[in-house]
Amino acid sequence: MPDEPLPTEAAADSIGVLGEQAVLARILPRLRPGDSALLGAGDDAAVVAAPDARFVVTSDMMIHGPDFRLAWSTPFELGWKAAATNLTDVAAMGARPTALVVAIAAPPSLDVAVLEGIADGLREGLAALAPGAGVVGGDLSASSVLTIAVTAFGDLEGRAPVTRSGARVGDVVAHAGARGDAAQGLALLFAEGVDATGEPSPERTAALRDREPRLLAAQLAPCPPVAAGVTAAEAGATAMLDVSDGLARDARRLAEASGVGLDFDGAALGDDVRVALAGAEDHGLLATFPAGSVIPAPFEVIGRVVDAPGELRLDGAAFTAVGWDPYSGWDGRSG
Repeated sequence: MPDEPLPTEAAADSIGVLGEQAVLARILPRLRPGDSALLGAGDDAAVVAAPDARFVVTSDMMIHGPDFRLAWSTPFELGWKAAATNLTDVAAMGARPTALVVAIAAPPSLDVAVLEGIADGLREGLAALAPGAGVVGGDLSASSVLTIAVTAFGDLEGRAPVTRSGARVGDVVAHAGARGDAAQGLALLFAEGVDATGEPSPERTAALRDREPRLLAAQLAPCPPVAAGVTAAEAGATAMLDVSDGLARDARRLAEASGVGLDFDGAALGDDVRVALAGAEDHGLLATFPAGSVIPAPFEVIGRVVDAPGELRLDGAAFTAVGWDPYSGWDGRSG
């Protein structure tokens, strides 16, 4: 689908007219540095406390066109989602998120209100999903394509990191978060959030928001179980990862890293097993726990680890992993 154009004429409040210093003066007061910041934004670099002497670090990008559309997402939602997608990667290591560094490249003609909205979404997303974490710095640059790049940091608080490679035969497989909701929201946007020419339509998207608020929110401003990462680590999780590309595709990554197989219980996956396995961008957490463990909320048992290296099974029968690939798209979106 062709990408909808961004504004080309510079308005009085465009970032190109205002300049970097004035734009930062409007953005930075909307953000909080977080509890771990010893020195926040404003210098050449931030200083963040690392009591554990180790830190978890991850990064992710959102690019206008392949990752979001301004005709579908509000700036606030973009900031919220940029926070959420990075926080879950930190959580999947069993770490507590502490700080974000955010770099934004945008067309000079873009209204500064868009960046203000992104900043508000970042602030409120952090407050809701990772209280105590904050934005400690970043960068602004010019580009023809609006791009948001986030680097997130986390504190292991003395615990060993929970990696993808620790699952053992006999472990219980559990999942926290939504399964397939974000993919259903995206499918609705492509099917009904467009005009007669196939272009993204704010008006039709607004109607969808009224009719399917849960599914649209799951795609545009997800609420993943970030705090469950530390909960799982404290409960003895043997392996864990963020489910961003679909439960099946990410489960195979865990299985291959651990040299085991995963056998899913179809009845535990809900009414639409295909959507639960293939749908991407829910950003839930998939974890394995020793047999006999007390599985902590909000995790739900959905299967077990079996002696079948790299293999995925559904009720004992092998199946092919599907999900999202940034170079080929979601395998299951078109059915």
